[in-house]
Amino acid sequence: MNPEELARRLRDEIARHNAAYYQFDAPTIPDADYDALVRELRGLEAVHPELADEHSVTRTIGAPASGIFGSVTHDEAMLSLDNVFGVEELREWGERVARSLELNSEDVVFAIEPKIDGLALSVLYVDGQFERAATRGDGRVGEDVSANVRTIANVPGLLASVRGRVEVRGEVYLALANFLMLNRGQRDRGEKEFANPRNAAAGSLRQKDPAVSARRPLSFLAYQLVDHDAVLTTPSHVATLEQLARWGFTTARETERRRGVTAMVERTEWFAEHRYELAYQIDGVVIKVDDLDQRERLGATSRAPRWAIARKLPPEERTTRLLAIEVSIGRTGRATPYAVLEPVSVAGSTVSMATLHNEDQVAAKDVRPGDLVIVRKAGDVIPEVVGALREADRVRAQPWTFPTACPECGGPLERVGDESDTYCVNEACPAQLLQQVVHFASRGALDIEGLGEQRVAQLLHEGLISDVADLFSLRIAELSTLEGFGELSATALVHAIADAKQMPLSRLLVGLGLRHVGPVGARTLASRFRTYDELAGAPLEQLEAVEGVGPVIAASVFAYARDEESRERMARLTAAGLTMREPTADGALETTLAGRAVVVTGSVEGFTRDGAEAAVLARGGTSPGTVSKKTYCVVVGAAPGAAKIARARELAVPMVPASEFEHLLRTGTWSVTQS
Repeated sequence: MNPEELARRLRDEIARHNAAYYQFDAPTIPDADYDALVRELRGLEAVHPELADEHSVTRTIGAPASGIFGSVTHDEAMLSLDNVFGVEELREWGERVARSLELNSEDVVFAIEPKIDGLALSVLYVDGQFERAATRGDGRVGEDVSANVRTIANVPGLLASVRGRVEVRGEVYLALANFLMLNRGQRDRGEKEFANPRNAAAGSLRQKDPAVSARRPLSFLAYQLVDHDAVLTTPSHVATLEQLARWGFTTARETERRRGVTAMVERTEWFAEHRYELAYQIDGVVIKVDDLDQRERLGATSRAPRWAIARKLPPEERTTRLLAIEVSIGRTGRATPYAVLEPVSVAGSTVSMATLHNEDQVAAKDVRPGDLVIVRKAGDVIPEVVGALREADRVRAQPWTFPTACPECGGPLERVGDESDTYCVNEACPAQLLQQVVHFASRGALDIEGLGEQRVAQLLHEGLISDVADLFSLRIAELSTLEGFGELSATALVHAIADAKQMPLSRLLVGLGLRHVGPVGARTLASRFRTYDELAGAPLEQLEAVEGVGPVIAASVFAYARDEESRERMARLTAAGLTMREPTADGALETTLAGRAVVVTGSVEGFTRDGAEAAVLARGGTSPGTVSKKTYCVVVGAAPGAAKIARARELAVPMVPASEFEHLLRTGTWSVTQS
């Protein structure tokens, strides 16, 4: 294909994607794939300048208004941002800015803030009164969404003591907790779920009926002030954000000022590391020259300011080909369908497999082998297939059907009751046993070093174990004869297994893998009953009464303790010398939190997440994972969970800042709370 034809095709494809994204809030490809198309076109135009066109999508912003709402011409264009995709590109940009300002690269002051994945919005105030709100549109002309924006709680209707025309720009978004809540409502009503927070926010804002927007939990994050009549004096970007906050706008509390390119780059790395701990979804970091006079000197191109740049973070979503759908069997027998994919880089790692959750999800997403699919990965979350992209010129395979026989043992696969999951009901299934032993030895359970999946598979194959209790009967002599073992490695494994006998009851409960009993539930139960015998002998009503447990966990524990096979296993573990007991609090520690439930959300300085919970337990308290009416208080650290904060406010549960945590541990009380 000649360069002219390729450029035309790229422009047409990008224009179609622009219309889908900006006009109809229904993007047809992930951002990363769109960015790749734009980079390809820019590269082509750079090599062939004769193909450059002032109307090219590489030189324009957004897309024209859809016509659903009235149009608004922006008094000052709402520009886009240029992007960089790595540290070196970012460093080069910073040094280029410094040269333009005739400064040393370590003397320029930058403001670094999160790039929220939402919908750009401009809100105009005249003499302090809300006048109108408009979307970005093509940068010059946007859509009038004033009626809908008036329903957003954190958009003030009045700015006190402000004269003239001022314009506040920012992003309409859905906090992650609110996005999950919105999708739960969609599911409950049998309606289609939103693909991501950005689509949900854009679709919610651009409703013809403002009442619909009002029912959606939209938020507005302000990040720019345009002073049309020069009535304000704010010398820097950070000072501007402080002014916006005084007026009642929400600004990104993670925004920080840094001097020099080196420190600026380091701060963007912080966002790359902590992006999944924030209350909202971000797809990058925005870096701006902080001094407003320096911004004036740097100016702008036709589409983007020279004083700002966006560092795009590794994409969470990409497209790739679905090669096959297989089924794996977990330690509880749950059969989970997963996608076998053409390898693709997502969120910084190569993905070749992704979960499809269960039979109902495969049907709802209607993904079939051979489809071009969107794959999503956020942080440490297992990659998942979001859905399929329709290809007009491709004949699709027949819909995938869930197998009726276990791929590991050939036993029947069955759905249990009203659950959406399918299970292998053969308790002797080797795949289940393998995963049970691996989980038992994992770091969060008995933490047996040297007992990974390959080693467990070998022990099962050799017939040396058939249950977790068999691990404690292994001998150095029999292990040292196996392939890959020697006397030293056999001795190390036997000693590691022996050391695991001292693990507390809570870790043993985690290792046993009781359904619905996670680490928090295990610690809560172990702290309440102290020994396995007391726990196993507790009536169902007593289990249900434990704060943070509830009927589902209680029923699971009650049933396990009375199952004949489980009784035999626990007797063997006791005979092997396992502690089967939760240590009491250190005698030097007073039980200042006896009987009180303390929820910790976010990171607390000086404590790991497990360490903070352990500190509460050591003082006689419980540390459930959810907030309820019985919660004594919620300790709020850095990057707290939005859902926990909202629930605490709803129930009027006291929220204690992390700085008060150690005082709370010492005294059982606090001196200040936060709203």
